[in-house]
Amino acid sequence: MTRLVFAIPGDLDARTGGYGYDRRLLAALPAFGVEAVHCALPGGFPNPSAAEIAASVAAIEALLRPGDAVLVDGLAFGALPEPAVRAIGAPIVALCHHPLCLETGLSQERSRALRDSERRALALAARVIVTSPHTGAVLTKDFDVPEEKISVALPGTDPAARARGSGGAPALLSVGSIIPRKAFDLLVEALAGLVDLDWRLRIVGGDMAAPETARTLDALIETKALGKRIERTGELAAEPLGRLFDSSDVFVSPSLYEGFGMALAEALARGLPIVTTTGGAAAQTIPDAAALKIPPGDVAALREALRRLIADSDLRSRLAEAAWRAGQTLPRWEDAARIVAGVAIGVAETSQ
Repeated sequence: MTRLVFAIPGDLDARTGGYGYDRRLLAALPAFGVEAVHCALPGGFPNPSAAEIAASVAAIEALLRPGDAVLVDGLAFGALPEPAVRAIGAPIVALCHHPLCLETGLSQERSRALRDSERRALALAARVIVTSPHTGAVLTKDFDVPEEKISVALPGTDPAARARGSGGAPALLSVGSIIPRKAFDLLVEALAGLVDLDWRLRIVGGDMAAPETARTLDALIETKALGKRIERTGELAAEPLGRLFDSSDVFVSPSLYEGFGMALAEALARGLPIVTTTGGAAAQTIPDAAALKIPPGDVAALREALRRLIADSDLRSRLAEAAWRAGQTLPRWEDAARIVAGVAIGVAETSQ
């Protein structure tokens, strides 16, 4: 069995799409001939100190055995300087959820530094796994990664029962970490112009990654006098989140950019009508028939799309039916693991 050291920075139990992807791979890879060994890296990425960089290389090296391959999560890999990548004594597969430099809120200087760092690191990877065709195209166009070096392993989606809905005023659901890129502030601004309609919104997601963004969001909700209509639940485990999906009528993603959009895929699996921006891969993740799609960052367009869907139950039904049909064809985690395992086995065999 091929042995793969999977290096992941920070808290593997964090309830984000990226960490969820990593957890599911670790669990599913053995069924496809790969022993996946979790290597915990420091939590300072993508802004590691020199000590954290040295500790990361040491942690990987301590687990390596002859013939191993290494899979490094993109949150760390793109921020590792070239000498650190070269110091890892095994062939490397890079996992890129989306380029680090595309995170919202970075200074131009930091964005340029991350772009350069990631380009140099990717050039040293034996293979690159991406979570969407969109990200693969970005890496080829903007990071000089040859197409033949890239494999797409779409996130899996678990089968789920069709959402039953709220049975009352439209219940909106939005899921994602409270960080600038997810643009929940724009969602609040949009809904502030729809107080003439009856609706409720729940925002699900942790706020530890960007506490100031969370505080600003809470202040905005208060300023707009929407505290009785908008609830922030924080992070939720799978079971309570599943209950929220089941009792919702509309899923909303105001995100400025997505490398794939795992919450969007879950909304499809539940048969929910969707309002989403076209930022990043989201435009490809969701079929046109299942969603109202708007440009990222356009509050007026978001407000109008929400007005249409909240006010028109027939439109909700049509989009929901298309979402349910599309949700039945989504890839499963076994599909993702099979692709990643094939890459890992090929890289390990080539290096021997």
